[in-house]
Amino acid sequence: MITAARSDTFNKKKITDLLLFIIGTGIVGAVSSLLSEGNFKQFYDSLEKPPLSPPGWVFSVAWVILYILMGISAFLIFDSDHPDKNSALKIYFVQLFINFLWSPVFFRFKSLIGAAVVVTALLVAVWVMIKAFFRIRKSAALINIPYLAWTVFAAYLTYGFLLLN
Repeated sequence: MITAARSDTFNKKKITDLLLFIIGTGIVGAVSSLLSEGNFKQFYDSLEKPPLSPPGWVFSVAWVILYILMGISAFLIFDSDHPDKNSALKIYFVQLFINFLWSPVFFRFKSLIGAAVVVTALLVAVWVMIKAFFRIRKSAALINIPYLAWTVFAAYLTYGFLLLN
């Protein structure tokens, strides 16, 4: 009976931690969006677009999914007993901060050059994070492959916008 109660408490704590990572990551994206101000659609629609540019709504759907996956992966690292988990989580928070910067730089300040610099830094940070996560828990790294792929695509679009506008 005592073991079952401890197990229940342990599982509730894990679920709470998981939700905190997912929601916290999502909040970073939401605040970034709020700080971006203005009409995203209007600015996006005004740009000359590179080939393969999706409609604006695709970004919202993609980022919701990616933020959930990022939160899960960070939780998996947090939940590990690996001695390097704190270093890996620092890398996670650095890449999350760089991710946070892109929308305000692109949409609020309309700096295509600044957005290109940010997305390049983000690519590096995501790659470093995936490598760090892989050493600790392979599943946490693999969950971020869609994020890396989307960031590569975002870099293509950002550089395309820069070259065409």
